[in-house]
Amino acid sequence: MRCFLLALFGDAISPDHLSSLITEYMKLANLGRKGSCHLFRHTCATLMLENGADIRYIQQLLGHAALNTTSIYTQVSVHQLQKVHALTHPAENDNGKS
Repeated sequence: MRCFLLALFGDAISPDHLSSLITEYMKLANLGRKGSCHLFRHTCATLMLENGADIRYIQQLLGHAALNTTSIYTQVSVHQLQKVHALTHPAENDNGKS
């Protein structure tokens, strides 16, 4: 399964065109680094994962055949880990207290 981004009139945007758009916008933003379609994919997948998307949906979105290819996105920030710990660990909420 391939996933496409759509242009204004419903035509698929090619990866080369998307890369050139990202490169142009990053240059205009003066971020000090180059952009590409791969950077867009990586950022999108990472943000989806951090916001609760299932890794298998991300695997399908990216078109990865094996889950271990997608697993590079499972490395989360310390901030995100602390947030999840605070929300779910029994010692952090009333459900874990006797």
